[in-house]
Amino acid sequence: MTSPMEQAEIRRLANAIRGLTLDAVETAKSGHPGLPLGMADAATVLFSQFLKYDPADPNWPDRDRFVLSAGHGSMLLYSLLYLTGYRGMSLDDIKTFRKLGSPCAGHPEHGHAPGIETTTGPLGQGIGNAVGMAIAEAHLNKRFGDDLVSHKTYVIASDGDLMEGISHEAIGIAGHLKLKNLIVLYDDNNITIDGARALSDTTDNNKRFEASGWQVDTCDGHNAADVFRALTAAQKSEKPVMINCRTIIGFGMPTRAGTQKAHSDAPGADEVAGAKKALDLPPGAFTLNDGVLEKWREIGKRGASARAEWTKRKSSAQASKDFDDAMAGNIPHALHGALNDYKKKVVAEKPTIATRKASEGVLEVVNANVPSTMGGSADLTPSNNTKTKDMLDFEPQTYGGRYMRWGIREHGMCAAMNGMALHGGVIPYGGTFMVFSDYCRPSIRLAALMQQRVIYVMTHDSIGVGEDGPTHQPVEQLAAMRAMPGLLTFRPCDPVETAEAWEIALNRKDGPSFLALTRQNVATSRSEATDKNLTAHGAYEIARADNAQVTFFASGSEVELAMQARELLKADGIGARVVSMPCWPLFEKQDATYRDATIGNSPVKVAIEAGVRQGWDRYIGPNGIFIGMHSFGASAPYKDVYKHFGITAEAAADAAKKAIGKGK
Repeated sequence: MTSPMEQAEIRRLANAIRGLTLDAVETAKSGHPGLPLGMADAATVLFSQFLKYDPADPNWPDRDRFVLSAGHGSMLLYSLLYLTGYRGMSLDDIKTFRKLGSPCAGHPEHGHAPGIETTTGPLGQGIGNAVGMAIAEAHLNKRFGDDLVSHKTYVIASDGDLMEGISHEAIGIAGHLKLKNLIVLYDDNNITIDGARALSDTTDNNKRFEASGWQVDTCDGHNAADVFRALTAAQKSEKPVMINCRTIIGFGMPTRAGTQKAHSDAPGADEVAGAKKALDLPPGAFTLNDGVLEKWREIGKRGASARAEWTKRKSSAQASKDFDDAMAGNIPHALHGALNDYKKKVVAEKPTIATRKASEGVLEVVNANVPSTMGGSADLTPSNNTKTKDMLDFEPQTYGGRYMRWGIREHGMCAAMNGMALHGGVIPYGGTFMVFSDYCRPSIRLAALMQQRVIYVMTHDSIGVGEDGPTHQPVEQLAAMRAMPGLLTFRPCDPVETAEAWEIALNRKDGPSFLALTRQNVATSRSEATDKNLTAHGAYEIARADNAQVTFFASGSEVELAMQARELLKADGIGARVVSMPCWPLFEKQDATYRDATIGNSPVKVAIEAGVRQGWDRYIGPNGIFIGMHSFGASAPYKDVYKHFGITAEAAADAAKKAIGKGK
């Protein structure tokens, strides 16, 4: 597009967004009309003249991505999807805005309708996702070339997005990496729910972005030619671009425009009528001016030729199959055999190593067989063991490497990994200390909500951290992650379970996985090599006993303690079995017969885990014995810490003997 559309035409098209928004919010008696009314002009310029998309094929891999980071303004997106002709977004859907079962949820939810690239609403997450999408595009462009991958990611972000701390992490990453394929339109309306932005924030966001290495521009968000100018200039940038769009929140509302009342309150019938009159809109609910829908549908078809040309290029591309496999997220069949070979090797050698180190060994196998993996760490690479020997760094302007140096940005890392997964073509994994999963939790929750394959490598998983003390010793985090719907939390006990956990996580396309890995060395507890993935059962009997009087349940490093406690009881003539429980949600998916047999009927049930008790009563009962943590940890060598808190094989064996009447 070489010249802007006329201001009057842009305004006429934008007012369709405004009218649909006013009616939807008023009908629902809730919603956020302010942003859609304020950003309608800028969004119309973007969708009509810059954004590359085709509603007839919403999943076209080389489409531009559009992220409404300010998800509260969801009617902006829903209106655009309807107007441009996306199947799955009808006028009837808009009429049911915020109603049960409607694709027009209060905040955009990925998967509810085509064209919703990510779930937004928790402010700052969208801009973090967009950084990940831009990373994925840059990497895939390097891998497959311009003919298959050459697109941009556009974002509409609000004052709230930029106030959230995650935005600082996200813009820092993007600026450092010089992601020129990322363009953010900042809705600078100077209003928050409480009132003027100046009540709580006087940051100069232009200077902030410039300091982070972005190109910054400013435009009148209601002037079509000025928005067009800024977006045109952004196309040529060698840096990520932030365009400050100066707007009036609730544009067109007679008494609320420019005030906090426009942000999230239902406008009321009089305000709607006044706004429609001012905007030259038909007075009837959900009605548009003559010819407007037809014009929008024409705009929606303008990307069809670009998609057709791309499809033709792909059909003759030498890398077409590899590209399709990458975008489908397929795991090469060879991986299963390679991991089984690894399992046989460790069972034969029986190493005593930390599961974080075992994970590194598994990743050597994984990354050699799965070209779509992209790893990384939040500045803890030597501790997380997430970089394998042949991995190159993903660096500014080259982008061919598969290893991300995220810096000390756990929250930004996890939000970006969500965006990478949503984009497709890459399988992201990233590491930090498990205690810092608290920094990552909002992004992990959204990965679970969106059912995205993101893998979290969380090392230093217990009081086994030792000398760094309680600030770095996770105690309640394991229970918190197990409580999250849709997240598979693994705590493998040895290299074999670590390999099995990785295999499950990689093959799981419908949700994230969380690997809790030890700092300290642990024994290889599995005594037999098998091609069967026992971790896939969630829990299984790792050591049996006939007529067992005691069953020890444990995960991770405490499986070794359970095995030792079993031997102590065996020496006293007491039969005990051990059940390893690496992944509770997978165990809950097994049939009742398997679950009952695994839990067993031993009169004494003992759980051993260096975390809080929460959740264990489901398996050991309220009167079961728990050997674990009841407080925060302490700073000392890890063996001393375990002994101090009574998490030892001797303590477990003594408690079991006492329960069956044979102890002191």
